[in-house]
Amino acid sequence: MNCADSQAALPSYLDGELDPLRNLEIEQHLQQCAACSQTYTAGQTLQTAIKTGAPYYPAPANLRKRIRSSIRQERKGVPVFAAMPWRWLSLAASVALVAIFAWNVVPRPYGLDTEHLMAEEVVSSHVRSLMASHLVDVSSSDRHVVKPWFAGKLDFSPSVVDLIDHGFPLIGGRLDYLDKRPVAAVVYQRREHVINLFIRPAAHDADAARTPVTTQGYHLLSWTRAGMTYVAVSDLNTNELLEFVRLVQAST
Repeated sequence: MNCADSQAALPSYLDGELDPLRNLEIEQHLQQCAACSQTYTAGQTLQTAIKTGAPYYPAPANLRKRIRSSIRQERKGVPVFAAMPWRWLSLAASVALVAIFAWNVVPRPYGLDTEHLMAEEVVSSHVRSLMASHLVDVSSSDRHVVKPWFAGKLDFSPSVVDLIDHGFPLIGGRLDYLDKRPVAAVVYQRREHVINLFIRPAAHDADAARTPVTTQGYHLLSWTRAGMTYVAVSDLNTNELLEFVRLVQAST
């Protein structure tokens, strides 16, 4: 990927609209190109500024009346542009432009769309770990080796459980990055299937389990317990992934 391709794709990358492979290409380019990395940082800053500090200007009260009047004129055969004064047409165009800009630039409010974007980010990290031959930073089936490895690398201590007796051997662990912060990725295996278990501090204290998500052929199961959020992702079938989650929950 060159700088021109990167600059053209950055708006969609900032909005989380690209597929995992395209995300990987851009992230690799940003690590190597200071100019594009600076543009990306500026885009993030702009998103935050618009979300938190942009003023809100309501449309004039009589704008709706004038728009309805123009619609009635159109139904009578009078062109809308002839019935609507140019200054109001200009205002309506400005309002529409602001709305389009906000939809494409401002981060979406928390809800189903945010959860979908997070699922896409988790899957992207899972796919990257499989493609880039960087599945683990510490390779070991011993939890007493993997868990201490995270010490000093994160501001929390992730749980690492031994599930080899249940058919889910531990492979190792690595540092990853989700939702703009470092997280722990504890890696397990089930036959030829890899399971990434992402762990990070929870945004809310209440324990909860979220609805399972399937995207791009991968299954995601997430839950919050004791102040930590866990996300398990794999192409393993749902029943076995549920079994894995139950075993993790019983051991943490």
